[in-house]
Amino acid sequence: MGSPFEPNACTRKTPYRLEAKNLSYKVCSQLDEYKSLCFGSNPRRGCKYILKDVTCEARPGELTAIAGPSGAGKTTLLEILAGRMSPCKVSGQVLVNHRPMDANRFRRASGYVTQEDALFPSLTVRETLMYSAMLRLPGGRKVAATRVAELMKELGLDHIADSKIGSGSNHGISGGERRRVSIGVDLVHDPAVILIDEPTSGLDSASALKVVSLLRLMAFNQGKTIILTIHQPGFRILELFDGLILLSHGFVMHNGSLNLLEARLKLAGHQIPHHVNVLEFALDVMESLVIQTSESENNQFLLIDKEHQDHKMRMQYCRVVEEKALLYSNSPMEEILILGQRFCCNIFRTKQLFAARVIQALVAGFVLGTIFLNVGSKQDQVALQTRSGFFAFSLTFLLSSTTEGLPIFLEERRTFMRETSRGAYRVSSYVLANTLVFLPFLLMVAFLYTTPVYWLVGLRKDIDGFLYFSLVVWLVLFMSNSLVACFSALVPNFILGTSVIAGLMGSFFLFSGYFISKEKIPSYWIFMHYLSLFKYPFECLMLNEYGGKQGKTRCIEISNGQCILHGIEFLRQQGLKESHKWTNLAVMLGFIMGYRVLCFLILWFRCYRARK
Repeated sequence: MGSPFEPNACTRKTPYRLEAKNLSYKVCSQLDEYKSLCFGSNPRRGCKYILKDVTCEARPGELTAIAGPSGAGKTTLLEILAGRMSPCKVSGQVLVNHRPMDANRFRRASGYVTQEDALFPSLTVRETLMYSAMLRLPGGRKVAATRVAELMKELGLDHIADSKIGSGSNHGISGGERRRVSIGVDLVHDPAVILIDEPTSGLDSASALKVVSLLRLMAFNQGKTIILTIHQPGFRILELFDGLILLSHGFVMHNGSLNLLEARLKLAGHQIPHHVNVLEFALDVMESLVIQTSESENNQFLLIDKEHQDHKMRMQYCRVVEEKALLYSNSPMEEILILGQRFCCNIFRTKQLFAARVIQALVAGFVLGTIFLNVGSKQDQVALQTRSGFFAFSLTFLLSSTTEGLPIFLEERRTFMRETSRGAYRVSSYVLANTLVFLPFLLMVAFLYTTPVYWLVGLRKDIDGFLYFSLVVWLVLFMSNSLVACFSALVPNFILGTSVIAGLMGSFFLFSGYFISKEKIPSYWIFMHYLSLFKYPFECLMLNEYGGKQGKTRCIEISNGQCILHGIEFLRQQGLKESHKWTNLAVMLGFIMGYRVLCFLILWFRCYRARK
């Protein structure tokens, strides 16, 4: 393979040179920010500088490391260079090829790998990279498959291509392999710039060396600009860095090659021990380094740092191809199909969730059916109350049973935020794909529950009644699922999410009209009656059982051998009309659409705020 500095070794994408000019970033208390905004004061107390007058650069074809002790500002600097920090909070400039950074455009053209891996444990390595490639590359599955095959070979992942990622106690790939997969997810679109936060965190020395060596080869062979943060690398890893940005308390203590750092330490009168690498020693004697190199010192080290100047000159020979405006790689329909396929894989391979829902629906159907056995065929006041109790308990169970999907939605949200920030797909495509995938899954759950319970309880004995009952159960499950999806987009964590959803469900039950009649609900709480997810399906089940043509002749209460109450009369007492049987279904569909639209708006706002 030729040298990366020769024209035939250049990448077809624009090489990127990143420069930071006098960057400063400080964090203030909310009170200080309020005073500054309202009164124009200059807040000092409560403010802390994370970065102060940082000037540094990263060049194409080089592996640049941001190092320093904990709290030095490494990750903050990386996020600013990645265009992920609001420019309102940062003073100074970030230049890309000598021009001010366009953050939205740069985020799509670059790859940013966070310290925490966000991978789906049920997918294989090949599937993980394939879905990422299909979402970020135009040309369909064939182009994506070709790119993934090349990438797996490049990352050394061929031998585990069909192994599941796994997580926690689940057997999966190793930590080093997982890290390489995370890097691969951000390399499928062949970015010219790669920014990685702590790629060696949690890895053993051999795995860490393999990951950094891989990054070094990518930078050298493909002319990529690669920047990573690292805490305290070993000697072999340190030798792989072309450039080193050394931070301390937000200040740049060194920006240049490792040879330059070693020479500066010697000039300051330090003798580096043989068993300690240059960076470790520099961290110990940080106070002897100055923030900026003086003019005379620059002249002394001009020859030492000459390789960087030579590299800069040679990169000018590369053929530069201007990139067109960055758009989504796929149409909305293609995005929905790809995301839907991935959702299906995750649902059906999450055995605990899938098996639990299937078994729960079947067992609940049989258990409730045997508890309320043949109560539908009895004709007395007790049987009437028991049937109403069965409907109420069924709805309580169904509305509460889908809240276990909250942790899955929250886990997906992390991946969603990362992928949409890269411009992989639209927020609307994600919400629609999620909605469409759950339709058949919840329909299956609904039939598994209704098939045993309906006939065992002895409800209205005709197929029309059974199908309507199943339809109501399906919509109830979908309403609950939509509510959980909406609040999973809103709440920050699982604990708060379960608390909010449980409180809402309890309110829906209370104000439904079953436990306390509508007439007795205070006027200032009556709006909760109409917002209750419990009210409308309960009325549907009552209308299905006691309404229709059969309701006019069906006797539901007998006293002394005479019928004293027909089904239609009972519904009239409850204030229910036959037309409510279908209008209530429309209201339930409205709730489903409303919660899904609200979910879309919340996710869109999160993405918009993250971009800004």
